[in-house]
This record gives sequence, C-alpha cells and structure tokens, in this order.
Amino acid sequence: MMKAVAVSKFRDTPQVMELPKPAVRPGMVLVRVAAAGMNPFDWKMVDGIMEGHMPHQFPLIMGVEGAGTVAAVGEGVTRFKEGDKIYGQFIHSPIGEGAYAAYAIVPENNAVDLAPASIALTAAAAVPNAGMTALQLLEKMALQKGQTVLIVGATGGVGSFVTQLAALQGLLVIATASNEASAARMRQLGAATTVNYKTAPVAQQVKQLYPNGIDGLIDLMSNKETFAANTALLKPGGVAMTTAFVADEAALQAQGLRGGNFETKGDIPSLNKLTKLIDDGKLQVPVGKNITLEEVPAAIAQSRAGHATGKTVIIMPS
Repeated sequence: MMKAVAVSKFRDTPQVMELPKPAVRPGMVLVRVAAAGMNPFDWKMVDGIMEGHMPHQFPLIMGVEGAGTVAAVGEGVTRFKEGDKIYGQFIHSPIGEGAYAAYAIVPENNAVDLAPASIALTAAAAVPNAGMTALQLLEKMALQKGQTVLIVGATGGVGSFVTQLAALQGLLVIATASNEASAARMRQLGAATTVNYKTAPVAQQVKQLYPNGIDGLIDLMSNKETFAANTALLKPGGVAMTTAFVADEAALQAQGLRGGNFETKGDIPSLNKLTKLIDDGKLQVPVGKNITLEEVPAAIAQSRAGHATGKTVIIMPS
C-alpha cells in the first residue's frame, strides 16, 4: 500500500488515502515519486473537465506532473531503465493514476524525459507544465530580438519561466507585479520594466511607458474585458496570447492582430530544451513553496479560491 491524495467520485473533496501501489504494465514505467507539481488543472479534473473525453478510474489519484526515480520498467520499454531519474507529464488514460502519490505509473511515450542533472528532483517537479507552456507560447508568438512583450501574471510559475525565456531571446519584458519585492524578483529574472497592477490599471501604466505601443502580450490571468483592454496596447501586426481562454479571436483579427487562446501540447522535444537550459545555468526554477501530502487538501482549497502564490510542489515521504 502507499499514501496518495485522491477522490472517490467527481467533485469530491480530495483526501489522503492508503491505496494499492500500482503494478507496472507493458510500455509503462513505475516511478517512485520524489515530488509532484501542483496545477489548477488537477482540481479541474476532479470537477470533471475531462469527463466524456477520457476514461477515469476511482479512487482517482490527482496530479498531472512530477519527478522521481524509475522503480521498474514494463515489457517493451526502451527509453528508461530502473534507477533513472525522470520528470515530466504523468497524465494518461485512464485519468486517476496521477502523481500525488508515493508511486505512479507513466507511459514511456508520455512527455517525460531524464530530469536535469543540476537540480534536485523536488525542483524538477515544478518544471514540466509551466516550463513547456512558457516555451511554446514564445515559439508560437515568434517575436524578434529587441521587441517588447508585456507579461500579465508574471510572478507565477508560467510567468517566471516566460520572463526568463523571453529575456534570453533578447526581448524587452514588461512584467506585472504586486509589490516591490516581487518587482525586484522579476527584474532579477530578466524583466526590463515592471508595473504594479495594484496602483493603476496595467493598460494605463503601459500606455504611459510605451505611447507608441508594444509588440506582444502574454496574458496568464485576465478576464475577457481586461484582456481586450490590454490588446489595445499592441502595435498593428502585434501578437496577443492568453492561457485563460478569454480571447475573441475574430475580434483580434479584425484589429489586425495575431494570436488568441493558447493550450500547451506536452512533448519530449520541449522538455529536452528545458533540461538543457536548466543544466546550462540559463533557467532558474521558481518554486513558491514545498508542502507534504497531508497539506495538499488545504492547498487545493486555497488554489480554488485563487489565493495560491507561485508554484507549489508536493514532497513525497522518502
């Protein structure tokens, strides 16, 4: 048996349970989980966001990303061997064999790869979803060196990665922050300018700083109205992306802008790039806080209420 955070039915309250350790299956690896990254998508799955799209099993163990050591390999597995330290997206069919557990099984062809050698597995668990989202957002936007990009929601997991990656590409990053400590952190990660969204609307402040407009917008948190207001900052031909799925893509096109709603596609090449950047010392991994399995139910309630700050990582008992 093993400890895991799971629910017994859709829309149930997550709790720590003693559940059977999963048995390895052909084409899969059994991972002794060191840590799991927390994402809002974890509780959205409990609410049934994938119901009707993928099979689910109950008790449903939560968690879509993690890092750990391969404890056993199934028949036909060639990419990994016992003892390998790996990280990546653990989500697969059936939903419910997640990373919020002492052990998890993962298909070898998932977006999983050898973990960066230069950081602990507990830090590596914070990388996959946020890192791949940041990387793919910038690839899709195709901005050129010297161009300006506003990042709204810059201090979170995705925002911290995208700020660093954009600065590495030679983009001038304008990052939002709520206080001077956060602003200083964003400048340390590569932001050229910061705006405090608590003092005045972001669009108003950026308009004063860049009266001729900006080239790109990455909005990780705004509602439909605020996103639309922020897109008015863009020069003709500019690009605006949102991960909150609030973009009216037809309206953007009518304004002569590119972009729209963005969804990450987990893949091995993206993880490879992140691993190299981390091991080359070019990318810092932002972890807001580490918690235990017992603290997960309260942390999920906090995330639901919109009070989570930074990336939370669940450390498994060794």
